[in-house]
Amino acid sequence: MWALLALGSAVFAALTTILAKIGIEGVNSHVATAIRTAVALVMAFGMVSLTGNWDGFGGISRKGWLFLILSGLATGASWLCYYKALQLGDVSKVVPIDKLSVVITLLLAFILFHEMASLKVVVGAVLITIGTLLMVL
Repeated sequence: MWALLALGSAVFAALTTILAKIGIEGVNSHVATAIRTAVALVMAFGMVSLTGNWDGFGGISRKGWLFLILSGLATGASWLCYYKALQLGDVSKVVPIDKLSVVITLLLAFILFHEMASLKVVVGAVLITIGTLLMVL
């Protein structure tokens, strides 16, 4: 099930980029990010309401709140950078660089969570990096 959800995430992320590139024309990138964020916020709280999970907020620890808030700030910073990059550059150049987040995330997971760096994962990360360089240079 997780693989199907991950594939859904990839498809919707692709649609997000294409729709944003069309919609951002003539729009300030910060305004565009604010609109996207507002829609995502309404959708997220709509899902909480739809699934009846409002009581889930009470069970979040202080540490959980801190890191979820920090994650939200990182998301906001990422979106601001992404929308400005999309506005200024070609999708075919912006997206591969953005997807280097896969390699950066893996590196952080190895360092912070001591996840095992199998040969398969290392080779995949190197290939992603090489592929990114080939696409943008």
